[in-house]
Order: sequence, then C-alpha cells, then structure tokens
Amino acid sequence: MRFIHTSDWHLGKTLEGHSRIDEQEKFCEDFIGLVDEKNIDLVIIAGDIYDTYNPSAQAERLFYKTVSRLADNGRRCVFIISGNHDNPDRLSAAVPLALEQGIIILGKPNSSTELGEYKNFKITEAKEGCTKLNIKGEDVTILSLPYPSEKRLNDLIEDNDTEEKRQSSYSEKVGNIFRELEKNFDDKSVNIAVSHIFITGGDSSDSERPIQLGGSLLVEKKDLPEKADYIALGHLHKPQKASEYFSAYYSGSPLQYSKSERVYAKGANIVDIHAGEDAVIEKVYFKNYKPIEVFKCNGIEEAIKICEENKDRDIWSFFEITTDEVIDQSDLKTMKELLKDIIEIKPIINTIQTKEEIDLKEKSMGELFKEFYIFSKGVEPKGELMDLFMDIIYEEGEI
Repeated sequence: MRFIHTSDWHLGKTLEGHSRIDEQEKFCEDFIGLVDEKNIDLVIIAGDIYDTYNPSAQAERLFYKTVSRLADNGRRCVFIISGNHDNPDRLSAAVPLALEQGIIILGKPNSSTELGEYKNFKITEAKEGCTKLNIKGEDVTILSLPYPSEKRLNDLIEDNDTEEKRQSSYSEKVGNIFRELEKNFDDKSVNIAVSHIFITGGDSSDSERPIQLGGSLLVEKKDLPEKADYIALGHLHKPQKASEYFSAYYSGSPLQYSKSERVYAKGANIVDIHAGEDAVIEKVYFKNYKPIEVFKCNGIEEAIKICEENKDRDIWSFFEITTDEVIDQSDLKTMKELLKDIIEIKPIINTIQTKEEIDLKEKSMGELFKEFYIFSKGVEPKGELMDLFMDIIYEEGEI
C-alpha cells in the first residue's frame, strides 16, 4: 500500500496582504499530477487546509475541486483532518457529499466517518478516532486526532473520570487518548496515526499561528502512539522528523509562507508500507512557483541595480537598505517600476538628521505621519489609513 502525507496547505493565505491563490492553484494542479503519476492509494492531509476560520469562496472551491479530483470517484481514499487554522464545523459541512466520493473529513477529536464501499477500497470500521480500511486487499488502521484544543480535549473527558485524569497536563491527555486508540491497532494491519499537534523540539517558522501558550499545548514525544508504523503530523511548516524513536514526521507546507521558510525546500512524504514491515519513505519536492527573496543593500543605488537585475523574475521581495539619509520618494518609485511585488522596503539609517536640520514645527501632524510611515515601511500610507490617523488626531484635539 502506498500513501502520500501532506499538510498545511493554508488555502487563501496572503503575504502581507498579497494573494497567493495563483501559486496555490499551481500547486494543487501539480499535486494531482504527482498523485496520479506515483500511483498513490491513499492521500493523507494532516490539517490546516485553510488559513482562516472563514475562508474565501475561491479557497473553498479550490480545495473541494482538488480533493474531488484526487479521490477520482472512489478510486482513491482521501483522508483529511482539521488543523488549528480550520473551522472544524465548516470543514465538515461537506461530509455527506465528500463521502459519496470516498473523501473522509474529520473535524474534531471525537469525529468518526461511516462505513462504505468504493471502487478500490472499503471503510470496514468507523469509530470515534479510528477508521479501518481495506485498500486493494490490504487492511489499514488509521487513528485520527484532529487539532485538539484544550476545550476539545476537556470535552472528551468523561464526568466519571478521576480528578487526577482531569488535572493531568495537556500532553498527558493527548497521550492517554493515543494509548486508548492504540488498542485498535492490529498486527495484520498497516497502522497509521494522523494528528495536528506541536511536538516538543519541533523547528517552527514565522508563519505558523502558535498553538502553545507558554509550553502548555506542547506534546511530549513519549505521548505519541508507540505502536504506529507511521505518524503523519501537521502544523510545522518545515519538513522534519519529529522523533528519533517514533516514525513521526511533519510533511511541512507546500509553499514558502514567510521569509524564514525560504531557506528550505518544500515537499511531501510518499510512504510504501505493508503490515509487519518497516515503512519505506520517499521525500518528493514541490516547485517554488514564486520565491521569496530578501535583498540587503548598501545604499539606494545598489537596491535599484538589484531591481534592474531581477526585473524579469516572478518573485516576492523584501529590501533592507543601509543608508545615511531618508530614501527619496522618486527612488522608491523607480524600484517599484522596475520590480513588481516588492513587499517591503526597510531603510536602515546610519545617521539621523539633527533637530536643527528639520524644523518639525513647520510640518503638520499629517505630514509627519506620512514621512514616518514612508521611513518605516518604504511606501506611502493608503488613503483610508491616513483618514483614520487624521480622525484620531482630531478626536484627541491635536490639530
């Protein structure tokens, strides 16, 4: 049996307000082609399908169109759990239609699917947190723990549980759930666990929404399901193995979603596995449709030269410009005319003009705010931002 593990698509995500949907559409199209080319039997998406609780209609259309094509009318099983960015109820709203095609969507930790028979697989058992499949004659057991917020975990604790269990740590609660679910594993089955959690020691990036508060929502490695042949994790955007002892992996996000993510390749894990045998894992890599670049320049002339050299590239760019004076608006305009999709121009001033050189009293608050915004952001404040600032100033009686 062969499956692919992916996660953290974050459909609808932007970069400083700039849409990434074109890149996401290209990824989805290429991912479908990869799954077909590699003869994948099972697709596992380990959470954070969307970037927000209220995704755009465009993002939702892209997701449902993609998973429908992946499922191919029941020829392939698609197994999806929610992440901390997803609204579990909204994600699960399409379950009745999805199940018709062999798409399993689980929104909350106690979710279950339904029995069903499809062209190339069967759902032979459906319990809370456990789904058993038969894929082309091979038995597969999947334990599922969609993003377990503290509230969702507490909702799972029965009233007759001991006070000790109710007061146990977040990690212990997750571990207890996994240990109970592990009773469903079978030596004659391929045993997989899927969850969206933050494992201690994981290497995070700038674009993940934190799910740990002072370490309270971290899961220790000892609380992972020990008997799983493969643990498919979501949340961290950097591909990595979560444990040396357990076969636990973060697939990472498919695109660079922040400056810190530009330093490593994006991809997914293809896993060949049979009952009683070790998993064979192949790392596959995705195209970088629109790279994120950070240019550190010594002066505006170097920055303009870099814009000229890269004008034919399709990139997102951030500039840090070391300079002795405030960058002139005409130079900023030249940069933006040469190179599209500049996200930020950050001046690093070596020397600051003295108070005697600029008579602040001669300038209005609006002029000073505009100059400060250009100084700090490298762009002029938009009209509505200026209007808001001026309204605040009027309310405070400053002008």
